[in-house]
Amino acid sequence: MSWNLDSDRPIFAQIIEHIELDVISGKIPPGSRLASVSELAGEAAVNPNTMQRALGELERMGLMNNDPSAGHFVTNDLARIDEIRQKLAADKTQTYLEDMARLGFSRDEIAGMIADAG
Repeated sequence: MSWNLDSDRPIFAQIIEHIELDVISGKIPPGSRLASVSELAGEAAVNPNTMQRALGELERMGLMNNDPSAGHFVTNDLARIDEIRQKLAADKTQTYLEDMARLGFSRDEIAGMIADAG
């Protein structure tokens, strides 16, 4: 995994977003075993406790499963992965629409820009 962590935002949140995106985009397939916490922490240049905390949150979200003897695995629950993917897309769409409205664009103008870009 390539880690580009930004000091302007909490590292914990960025780790979650990074792994979440890799899972929902299929870069890390369902059922895949992740590297160990210490290996991931080393790759990301973060404290292992921070990595463990982020993986725990991903587990709470339903994207990861943890087998204490075998490590962390991406869920095989394709419906859960798609649910998170759809929510992230809706959140990003809402943010985009709000930003464009602040710039003074109407919904029709935004729709036209999207159609022209596609």
